[in-house]
Amino acid sequence: MLIKNESELVGIKKISEVVAITLKKMCEYAKVGMSTKELDDFGAEILKSYGAKSAPYATYKFPGWACISIDKEFCHGIPSNKRILREGELINIDVSAELGGYYSDNGCSFVVGEDIHNHQPLVNASKEILKIAIEHIKEGVRIADIGEMIEKESKKRGYKVIKNLAGHGVGRRLHEPPHEILNYKNRLNFDKFKKNSVVAIETFISTHSTIAETLSDGWTMVGNKGGYMTQHEHTIVVTDGAPLILTTGNGVWD
Repeated sequence: MLIKNESELVGIKKISEVVAITLKKMCEYAKVGMSTKELDDFGAEILKSYGAKSAPYATYKFPGWACISIDKEFCHGIPSNKRILREGELINIDVSAELGGYYSDNGCSFVVGEDIHNHQPLVNASKEILKIAIEHIKEGVRIADIGEMIEKESKKRGYKVIKNLAGHGVGRRLHEPPHEILNYKNRLNFDKFKKNSVVAIETFISTHSTIAETLSDGWTMVGNKGGYMTQHEHTIVVTDGAPLILTTGNGVWD
């Protein structure tokens, strides 16, 4: 989406605030012993209170309000009464929604309870790399160069990136051009970030895998070589200077 007037900016800001608040509250609510369905129901009530709709459901008929992925599930995990959160597990919550014809997207990975499996360094790496990437985005910067930066920063910390997951444009739909804001340098991609465009920037930082594969449920993705992955995501507006981060209320960098 390219923002053309003040009313469009107001619209995208409003839904971005809603998804950010929902994500933050869901992260705070998640506790050991809780099912992922209970957590999803909690998030659903927050979105409903603002009149917002689940973007994954509205767009793809995803069987849940938010994607909640646990442990070695990388993304698109389906909320379930049978999946109970355990001490020290890695969890990713991805909240995207629609309100008034505008869409926004954000996500966060964190450790449930005490970090008994030492996942926190991976979580921290994803947060830090997202911040570095966003700080370098402005009008005219090549999308591939940001991908290269994400991969280099990941390697510095001893990690890998997932190469078939990507950030994307967002605004009037959940997924819009540019569709491939990758975590590595695609040398065939000469596209540049455009001023006033709305994009969701995501990190996909992993311990072992470089490709995410879909399980038999048709949604949940895991690594081709196992291990763990963390994802953090903000929706931003590109400017000719520092980007406008629309989802700061999610507390990812708090």
